[in-house]
Amino acid sequence: MTSLDRRSVLRAAASAAAAGALVAGCDPHRDEDSGTVGGAPSPSGPGRASPAPAHAARPPTRAPGLPVQIEHGPRNGHAVALTFHGSGDPKLATALLDEAERAGARVTVLAVGDWLDEQPAMARRILDGGHELGNHTMHHRNICALPAAEAYAEISRCADRLRTLTGSIGSWFRPSQTRRATDLVTGLARRAGYPHVLSYDVDSLDANDPGAPAVQRTVVDSARPGSVVSLHLGHAGTVAALPPILDGLRRRGLRAVTTTELVT
Repeated sequence: MTSLDRRSVLRAAASAAAAGALVAGCDPHRDEDSGTVGGAPSPSGPGRASPAPAHAARPPTRAPGLPVQIEHGPRNGHAVALTFHGSGDPKLATALLDEAERAGARVTVLAVGDWLDEQPAMARRILDGGHELGNHTMHHRNICALPAAEAYAEISRCADRLRTLTGSIGSWFRPSQTRRATDLVTGLARRAGYPHVLSYDVDSLDANDPGAPAVQRTVVDSARPGSVVSLHLGHAGTVAALPPILDGLRRRGLRAVTTTELVT
């Protein structure tokens, strides 16, 4: 994609965002039933053939010596993990992955299950780019407020989508609409096959759409060696902020790697 093409994508995306057409990765008001047909999940969307599995995703990561709920990696290295809540316009997601790959960075995407129902090809795109894929619940509900059975269904149904598309339930589980999981949700995630719950120590606040310069400043000023940074797909400002974020981290001697690379 040329610089002119990327600018066109960002301009079109920004216009769509202003009109309220984009779906934010962690917007608590998003439709919980999107990606379903008559209340039942449709793994490849209405009228679509199921895609062939992408290159197999990594199995759930085990990080001996780290807590069950991980907020950051080792502080004595030179790496950070940029983690993205996976939802929103696939054109924006692709543009962001393109920018990361152009800079030699690898990221972690925690995908929402109903987004994978609507955009199953994104699983292949993420993995084929050398990135990491994980679970961010099925419908992005407030998982810590749900009864145990419903919370487990949110985790396990997204895990099923990931397994169907990639051959694995994904490397990580991140709870939805919260920074930290309760003990109940942590236990349910372990039951579903995830040894760890992935939290973060840097919140970019990009879901509020403060503009690319603000997102850049927040991440570059706040990140430390070992940081896990929370970002979102589906926001034009985040796509625009990514190149200067990566440049700023590099000037500080930090590089962006997958979360598994960070902690193992």
